[in-house]
Amino acid sequence: MSWFRWEQKDLILHLRVQPKASRDAFIGPFGENEYKIAITAPPVDGKANRHLVKFLAKAFAIPASRIELITGKNARSKSIRLKSPQILPIDFED
Repeated sequence: MSWFRWEQKDLILHLRVQPKASRDAFIGPFGENEYKIAITAPPVDGKANRHLVKFLAKAFAIPASRIELITGKNARSKSIRLKSPQILPIDFED
């Protein structure tokens, strides 16, 4: 399994999120099945999830409404659906 897959025009990402980081950033592959992302928001009352969605929306040039948290609402490991991303800010080669 890879950390990403395409379903028609949607991109599914399997992420490992590091909250309370010093900066928002794409870090790199984490193990075989996840991609690590650092975000500055704390994991309190959904702040980290909301911040992650905003970060991904800006990076992939899509509205936040086209980002769906599939799994991992209360976990660092998350699956995210990006509906028709406009740009790819990181390398998606398997």
